Amino acid sequence: MKKILTAALTALVLATGAQAAGYPDKPVTNIVPFPPGGSTDMLARFMTQKMAEKLGQPVIVENKPGATGAIGATQVKRAAPDGYTLLTGSIGVWAVNPFLQKNLAYDPAKDFDLLTVAVRAPNILVTNPNVPAKSVGELVAYLKSKQGKVSFASSGAGSSDHLSIALFWQQTGTTGIHVPYKGGGPAISDLVAGHAEVSFQNLNAVIGHIKAGKLKALATTGDKRSALLPDVPTLAESGYKDAVVYSWQAIGAPKGLPEDVKAKVLDSMMSALKDPDVAKKLTDLGFEIVASSPKEFALFLQMELARWKTVIEVGHITLD
Repeated sequence: MKKILTAALTALVLATGAQAAGYPDKPVTNIVPFPPGGSTDMLARFMTQKMAEKLGQPVIVENKPGATGAIGATQVKRAAPDGYTLLTGSIGVWAVNPFLQKNLAYDPAKDFDLLTVAVRAPNILVTNPNVPAKSVGELVAYLKSKQGKVSFASSGAGSSDHLSIALFWQQTGTTGIHVPYKGGGPAISDLVAGHAEVSFQNLNAVIGHIKAGKLKALATTGDKRSALLPDVPTLAESGYKDAVVYSWQAIGAPKGLPEDVKAKVLDSMMSALKDPDVAKKLTDLGFEIVASSPKEFALFLQMELARWKTVIEVGHITLD
C-alpha cells in the first residue's frame, strides 16, 4: 500500500510539474465581474495583447457582471488553479463586498492567489450639465434645497463610488437617492443621458465625457489634483478633508497556482503594465500604475479590508 501511495504521489507531482512547464498551451480567460465599459474592463482589455505576447497564447476578457462583482469572483474561486482563469476586480470585489454582502461565497484574502494591485485612480464628483451647480459648495446648497430627492448613480452597491457617495452625504449633511447599476458603463450612460443627476465615478471612465462637455466635474477624491484636470479642486480643497478615496484594480487567480505558473502569469502582467504603449494609455485616462508584488498586494489588502470595514460600520452603510 505504501508503495502504491508513494507512486501515486510521485505521479501527481510529476504531472503538476509537467503542467507548469508546458503552461500555457491554450487560451487564458481573464474574468471581469462587471459589464464592458467600466474602469476594470478597460484595464483588462488594455493588458490583454501584451500578456498574450508574453504567454504565447490568447488572453480572453470575459465579462461576468452581477452582485457588485461577487458572481464573477465566485466563478473564479471555483475554477481550477491552473493559470487558465484569472480575476481582474475592483476595490469593491476585493475589500468591500465582505462587509456588505451576507453569505458571500468567497473570501478575498483566503480563496485566491493574490497577484498584483495593477492600478489606482481617484474618483471624481460629476454631474449632468443640467444640474445647477458649478462648485461643491453650490452642489451642497442644491442638495439641501432638495433633501433626499437628487439621484446619485453608482457602479453598484458597495463600489468605491457608492462609498464615496455615502461619505459625501455624511460630511455635508445631505442625502439623496442612491441608484446602483451593474457597472460603471451603464451608470455613466444614464448620467450623460440625464436619467441620473450626480455621481462619483472613476476619473479614467469619465474623462472623455468631461472634456466633451457631457458631464461637469466639480471635485476629485484624490490627495492632490489630477494632472488631467488641473483646474478641478480636490474635495479636501473644497472643505472636506476626510474624503480621500482611491479606486483600485487588482488581479488574482484561484488559490493554489503552481509556482512556475504563477511566475509566468506575473511576468506577463508586469510586462503589460510596464509596456510604454499600455502605460501611456492607462496614464492618459488618469490611472496611476502600481504593479505591486503578491506580498505587497496581501499587505495592502489587509489594510484596505480594515479601513472599509470601519467606514461601513461607522456610516451604517448597507446594500439598498
